[in-house]
Amino acid sequence: MDRNNYYGGESASLSLTQLYERFRPGQAPPKELGPNRDWNVDLVPKFMMANGKLVRVLLHTGVVKYLEFKAVDGSYVLSKGKIHKVPASDMEALKSPLMGLYVQEWDAKDPRTYKGYDVTRMTMAELYKQYDLNEDTTDFIGHSIALHRYEGLAAPYLYPRYGLGELPQAFARLSAVYGGTYMLSKPDAEVVYDESGKAVGVKSEGETAKAKFVVGDPSYFPERTKVVGKVVRAIAIMSHPIPDTNNAASAQIILPQKQIGRRSDMYVFCCSYAHNVAANGKWLAFVSTTVETANPEAELAPGLALLGPVEEKFVEVREVYEPLEDGSRDKAFISKGYDATTHFETTVEDVLSMYKRITGKC
Repeated sequence: MDRNNYYGGESASLSLTQLYERFRPGQAPPKELGPNRDWNVDLVPKFMMANGKLVRVLLHTGVVKYLEFKAVDGSYVLSKGKIHKVPASDMEALKSPLMGLYVQEWDAKDPRTYKGYDVTRMTMAELYKQYDLNEDTTDFIGHSIALHRYEGLAAPYLYPRYGLGELPQAFARLSAVYGGTYMLSKPDAEVVYDESGKAVGVKSEGETAKAKFVVGDPSYFPERTKVVGKVVRAIAIMSHPIPDTNNAASAQIILPQKQIGRRSDMYVFCCSYAHNVAANGKWLAFVSTTVETANPEAELAPGLALLGPVEEKFVEVREVYEPLEDGSRDKAFISKGYDATTHFETTVEDVLSMYKRITGKC
């Protein structure tokens, strides 16, 4: 059950009309942006790691058959004011002149891949020291290549055609096969509790659907969640790719905190008509970071400066919530809010954790 008239809630893909309704009520989109049907603008853009947890979930559930994917063209990191491309994901050929060392996939069963170091006990800082790497090199590794934290030191990235809104729609289709019902445009939807405070159902338009437990995002549980931070995101519409990305139709750029004088990283994500999310010849760029000051929009300046000329820009600050309890007592299983990162790994970890708490299965 969803209050919105579109799938996905906070992580939905909006048409051009819906985008303007959200950010500029009463204002029609400029005609030069093209047909409304050509746009699928993600509110919380995140890519998928090709061998990451979300892809495994999609394969395991069979949802993948309802989706189409396209690889992200390039991954970049900002260093000393310049954009550097992260080396390709082919482990046998992964060398970077910026790093000056060979990067190889770690395999616990193969001592040759960790050269005698006990990588299960030592920190990455200790490992960097063994190689006598300088601060710029460790910054590059930690914020770009090591983004893929478990399966290896680099990974290709995927993005669904027509935007992330395809994900909840695909799950809705699979749910329907097994008798599930998906209801949109339920603005009065609310959770129902019994005398002991346990969630026992959901109510809308005077009717209550009873349930053994309720799963939902924080917006449906205002008294059972807490604010743990804020994220500021900018959506930019452009008629060109991001400069210095080799005319990429899609790309991500990581701005490490030390490179821009912040306590947290900044992320730039770009996609285009190549992923069927924008009109022909148009690009969408997203800049996001964790809020650190009283002027969140100004904090995005380093990321926005990389984009070049922008035709339209929309900025939004959203609070990030977490549940007060894990749901085992009150049967209210609440997801965490979306952080500023450009990938789904932390989100899927939260989903898998909820699944285990609800079912007792991994």
